This record gives sequence, structure tokens and C-alpha cells, in this order.
Amino acid sequence: MTENASSRLADIRAEITTACKIARRKPEDVTLIAISKTHPADAITSLIEAGQRVFGENRVQEAQVKWPDLIERHGDIALHLVGQLQSNKAEDAVALFDSIHSLDRSSLVKALAKAMDKQDKRPDLFVQVNIGSEPQKGGCAIADLPGLLDEARRAELPVIGLMCVPPADIEPAPFFALLAKLADDHDLPGRSMGMSGDYATATKLGATHLRVGSALFGAREG
Repeated sequence: MTENASSRLADIRAEITTACKIARRKPEDVTLIAISKTHPADAITSLIEAGQRVFGENRVQEAQVKWPDLIERHGDIALHLVGQLQSNKAEDAVALFDSIHSLDRSSLVKALAKAMDKQDKRPDLFVQVNIGSEPQKGGCAIADLPGLLDEARRAELPVIGLMCVPPADIEPAPFFALLAKLADDHDLPGRSMGMSGDYATATKLGATHLRVGSALFGAREG
């Protein structure tokens, strides 16, 4: 299993390196986040043993069950929350995660600021943008982004970038380009964009954080 994990990881890293070369970027400027939601500890361990150190989860509760033991056993793991965050889970999220990619509303600004002050811990934050204006998806509207960023900055939150999930079954490149432009417009270096089916495209268009699950783990369990 470790051999398969090593092979998948090597293939993806090679594709990222190629995409960076085309875009005249440095591969070390792109962080590969292995999205481990619904995957058991043994599958995660195989990737850790293959050299992967950055992982992402969608749900605080699932991460609380899986990750404390894994981190204790394997040490230098960076954990990212990439799914929607309820305000009442902000304190738990701040305690466990190194980065949170789903800041998208005023109530969460207040909840995260309170949790960070209480714990004296400040994980990096990405504002999630509803880049395709899809009513069923989380993320702040593009028109609301300046106001939300202003509020986050007034609260002294460590916002480092923007995150998006483009609409399914549509060419993602224009949405990635738009997120990159919005990040530039607001002087934010981070661009969390690109998943298993489009991470090479996202890399060429400026992604700094790629959220790759099935290409690393295979089909999700559960």
C-alpha cells in the first residue's frame, strides 16, 4: 500500500513540477494538501510514510477523531480545514488546524477572532469565495469580498489568501484566473484552488495550495 501511495504521490508531484515549469513558477511555492476526508488512518499513514506532510479535512468532528493520534505518532504534520465551518465549531477548529480555508461570513470573523484570542493561536485563514455564484455552495459573494476582508483585517485575523471551488462540469480555468485576480487586487498571496481533476490547470494559473484527494487516495470510503 505504501508503494502505491509513493507512486501516486510521485506522479502528482511530477505533474505539479511540469505545470510550474510551463508557468515559470517554482514548485516549492505550491503546497500539495492531501484531502483525507473519509479515509482511514492506515491510508493516511501510507501517504505520510511516502513523504506527504500536509493534509486536509472537511469536518472538524472527523478530524478530532483521526488526527491527534496520527500527529502524536508522526510529528510534523500540517492540518488544513477545507470544508464549511460552523461558528460554534470555531474554537475546536482553531485548536486543531494550522490553516482554515472557509472563512466566508461576518459571524465567522467574530467567532474565529474570539477563539484565536482565547487560545493565543492564530492559524492561517483563507476567505472562501463563491466564484461561480452558485446558491448551493458556501463562500462569500464576489461583491461582498471587500467588506468581509475589511472586517477580518479590523479583527486582526491572519487572512493570507482566497479559496474557491469552481462549478462542476465547466472549464475551471476562467474561475481560477478570476480568483487569482481577486487575490492580486486585495494584496493576498495565497490562492487555494485546484483539486484532483484540475490541479495542473490551477498550478499554471497561480495556485499556491492544491486540495487533492481522490488522485492520492483513490475512491473515498463512506
